[in-house]
Amino acid sequence: MSDEPIHLAVALDGTGWHPASWREPDARPADLLSPAYWTDLVTEAERGLLDFVTIEDGLTLQYDDAVGVDGRTDRVRGRLDAVLIAARVAPRTRHIGLVPTGVVTHTEPFHLSKAIATLDYVSTGRAGVRVQVSANPHAARHFGRRVVADSFNGASTRELLAEARDYTEVLRRLWDSWEDDAVIRDVPSGRFVDRNKLHYIDFEGAWFSVKGPSITPRPPQGQPIVAALGHGEASHALISTSADVGFVTPHGAAETTGVVETIAALRPTGLAPVRVFADLVVFLADTAAEASARRERLDERAGVEYTSDAEVFVGTPAQLADVLQQWHAAGATGFRLRPATLPHDLIQITAGLAPELRRRGAFRTDYSASTLRGTLGLPRPANRYATA
Repeated sequence: MSDEPIHLAVALDGTGWHPASWREPDARPADLLSPAYWTDLVTEAERGLLDFVTIEDGLTLQYDDAVGVDGRTDRVRGRLDAVLIAARVAPRTRHIGLVPTGVVTHTEPFHLSKAIATLDYVSTGRAGVRVQVSANPHAARHFGRRVVADSFNGASTRELLAEARDYTEVLRRLWDSWEDDAVIRDVPSGRFVDRNKLHYIDFEGAWFSVKGPSITPRPPQGQPIVAALGHGEASHALISTSADVGFVTPHGAAETTGVVETIAALRPTGLAPVRVFADLVVFLADTAAEASARRERLDERAGVEYTSDAEVFVGTPAQLADVLQQWHAAGATGFRLRPATLPHDLIQITAGLAPELRRRGAFRTDYSASTLRGTLGLPRPANRYATA
C-alpha cells in the first residue's frame, strides 16, 4: 500500500477509444486535424490537475486489427504526428506533462532524441515519450529497410523489445551527451560552448551504431520521462530496465499487486523505482445506468461489442474512484485512463473523478512541481558523462 496521493493521466486518441466515438453529438471529428482541438483537450486535462497526457501515434492507418488491414469506412482514419501535437500544445499549457508516442521500430533514435529534447525546452521541462514497437508488416513496407518475411513473420516480440531497449539507451546517452553547463556563451573569449563538455556516446549494438553527441543541449529535465506499455513478461522487462513510467493492464487489485512486484523485482539496482500506472478504458456518466446505456449505444453503432487489452470500466466517477483507491492500495502508483469518447469522458474525469478523489484526500489540490519529473516524484538524474 502507498501513502502517496494517486497520480492520474489520460490517453488521448482521436475522438476517443471507442470506434464509434466520432459519431457522438459532442464529438468534433471535423477538428481532428486542427491545433485548437488538441489544445482544448490538453487544457481541459490541466484544469483537472492531471499529471500528464499521452498522445497516440502509429506508422499505419488505424485498424481494428493491430497487424492487419480492413476496408471499414465507419472508423476514424488518419492522424497528426504526436510529437508535433505536443510541441504545438506546450506553449498553451503551464503544468501538465506531455508524453507523445514514439514508434521505435523503423525510426532512428537520434531523430527522436532531439525531438523530445526540443519538446522539453518548449514545455520548460514537461516532456516525455512513450516508446512503442511495431510488428505490423504493412508499416515495414513504408520504410523498405527490413525484409518483411524475415523481420516480422518469424520475429518474436522479444526481439522487437530488445531493440527498443537499445533504442532507449541511445536516447538517454544522447540526452546526456551535453553536460548541463556546456553552453558558456563567453563573449570575451569567443567561446559559445565548452567543447570538453560535449561527449561522444560511442554506442555499438545489434541494431544501432551511434557516435554522438546530440545537436541539442541537455534537456531541462536532464532526462525527459521515458514510458512504455507492457502486457507480459517481455514488455515488463522493457519497463523495468528502460522506463521511468510503466503502463500496465491488470484486471483487478490482486493482479495489480503481482505486476507491480514483478516489475520491481526486475528493476536494476540504483535506479529510481518505476512509476506503475494501470490502464483502464472508461465509460462514465452521472448514473451507472446512463453509463451502461452509453456503452450499449456506442457498441450498437459500431456493430460489435467493444473490447480492450485494458480493464473496461462502466459507471460513475465516484464508483471509479472506489476502484482506483483499491488498485492504488494494491500497489499502483497511478492510472492512465482511456476516455471512451472525447470530450465527454475527459470532462467526467476532470470535473467528476478528480474532485471526488480530492474530496477523499487521495489527489492533489495543485501543481507543486515545475517539471514532469517533479510531478511524478522522480529526481533529476546526474549526467553520466560529467566529470567531478
